[in-house]
Amino acid sequence: MDALGPIHGLAALVGYGLGSVPFGLVLTRLAGIGDIRTMGSGNIGATNVLRTGNKFLAFLTLVCDSGKGAAAAFGAMHFWGLEAGLIAGFAAVVGHNFPIWLKFRGGKGVATTLGVLLVASGYVGIAACATWLLVAGLFRYSSLAALGALAAAPFYAEFLATRPVTIMAGALAVLAIIRHHENIGRLLRGEETKIGARKNDPADPKPEEPE
Repeated sequence: MDALGPIHGLAALVGYGLGSVPFGLVLTRLAGIGDIRTMGSGNIGATNVLRTGNKFLAFLTLVCDSGKGAAAAFGAMHFWGLEAGLIAGFAAVVGHNFPIWLKFRGGKGVATTLGVLLVASGYVGIAACATWLLVAGLFRYSSLAALGALAAAPFYAEFLATRPVTIMAGALAVLAIIRHHENIGRLLRGEETKIGARKNDPADPKPEEPE
């Protein structure tokens, strides 16, 4: 990448601002459900919104969380070029994970990351989404699917995109692993909840939270 300049800093600020909009919290409040942070796992992402029983609201949260990452990357890329777009996209994921409005307690950035990847390189984004579906179908762990998809993204980018995209995908993969450290621990202990498991299933005592 070229040396960073004022435009890159502006791209980062715009990306962070977009990413920090907590759609899960906003949508559940508008729907009269209440504060999603007091329900389920306390996460603001689509998985926890789904625990309210409102599938449409969860889907809308997923779309919005993905869309804000895509919008940040696309907008900056359109006006300021590829590198600015990648920086804005990365900053959007950081904003989702650590939103200033919620005392830096946000989600885990999977949907937002996938939105960024789809804009940065459609092939890489599609490959990452396909990996998520494959791992989720085989093992029924949403967090494992997220980790597998985002960890594979830099390797996809190395063959399907440019080196700057590979670098950004690698940075997002590292961020995802850090944010999923509790999920990784539960996976290693065999305590992670599988997709579709009942809330009160004694074999799955802790909720997973991959958003």
